[in-house]
Amino acid sequence: MRSRLVHCAALTPHEQEAMLGLLHSYFEGISPEQFRADLSEKNWIVLVEDQARQLVAFSTIRYYRTTYRGRRLGVVCSGDTIVDQSARRSTEFFRGWNASVRRLHDQTLREPLYWLLLVSGFRTYRLLPVLWREFYPRLDRRTPDATQALVDHLASERFGDCFDLASGIVRFPRPQVLRDGLKAISPGRLEDPHVAFFAGKNPGHVRGDELVCIADLSDQNLTRAGMRMAGVHKPPVPV
Repeated sequence: MRSRLVHCAALTPHEQEAMLGLLHSYFEGISPEQFRADLSEKNWIVLVEDQARQLVAFSTIRYYRTTYRGRRLGVVCSGDTIVDQSARRSTEFFRGWNASVRRLHDQTLREPLYWLLLVSGFRTYRLLPVLWREFYPRLDRRTPDATQALVDHLASERFGDCFDLASGIVRFPRPQVLRDGLKAISPGRLEDPHVAFFAGKNPGHVRGDELVCIADLSDQNLTRAGMRMAGVHKPPVPV
């Protein structure tokens, strides 16, 4: 498999059709207009193709820099994202995504880079503790006040009235809902404490409610598994 970073303006009609078709395979009620609206708010896309050059995964990205409490920082806000069943055993999606966001963010600026992620599926949430040492919200640690304030600021800035400050949930007027067989959490899955925590924090996930999550995207925050999947060596200790 091969991943590549593409600017939205450079997407071909064929690539857009393939992206929409892959989304239709896993989500209900996505119109071409809704797909294009999400795409218009993003500036980059990570595409993953198999050896036959068939699209097997993608993630739209809004990368931007902003100022918070007098400090500049970078933000990666993920939009439409899907990994086909055929590609889930491969590390290429995360490897390519991780490399792509580092290309977008100028490391010489020494500005922190945060991932602002909306999660409506328990499988996505379950990846967070696999990849990152620190992320929020999480079951074993209360979100620090400073981190919560940053999340509230970024989510309000990006999603406006769709963001419910009290619950940390984003509810869109036309949410994307996983297809039957993918959205419900089985009793066996709820035995996983991370999955049970997600279900408690986002009880409306079956309706497409999105839990706002955040992670520091520094190499130092990668778990051992995250470093292996990203193809990076042990990061140096910051000076």
